[in-house]
Amino acid sequence: MPRGLIGVEATGPAEQHPVLVVPDPVTFADVPLLCERLRGLYGGGAREVVCDLAALTRADLVAVEVVARLRLTARRAGGRVLMRNAGAGLVALLELTGLGID
Repeated sequence: MPRGLIGVEATGPAEQHPVLVVPDPVTFADVPLLCERLRGLYGGGAREVVCDLAALTRADLVAVEVVARLRLTARRAGGRVLMRNAGAGLVALLELTGLGID
C-alpha cells in the first residue's frame, strides 16, 4: 500500500468486523488520520474493528502511539478495537509499556 494511504476493508458476512490497516511506514502525522478513519467506522455502525498491524516492520514509539491512540479513540466512541498481526518486537514493546496486545 503506498505511503499515506490507509486501507479499510470490508470483510464479508455480518459477523465479521471491518478491518483498519495500518500502513508502513507510519509517522506521528498519520495518527490523527488513522483515528479519524476509526471514528468513521464506528459512525457507520461498527461496534468492533480489527486493526491490522502486519505491515508495521519497525517496533518504535510511533507504533506504540498508533496503538494507544486507536484504543483511546475506540473507548471514546464506545467501541472496541482488536489489534491483530503485530510483530514480536511490537508485542514486546507494548508489553513493556503496559499496553499489551489483545
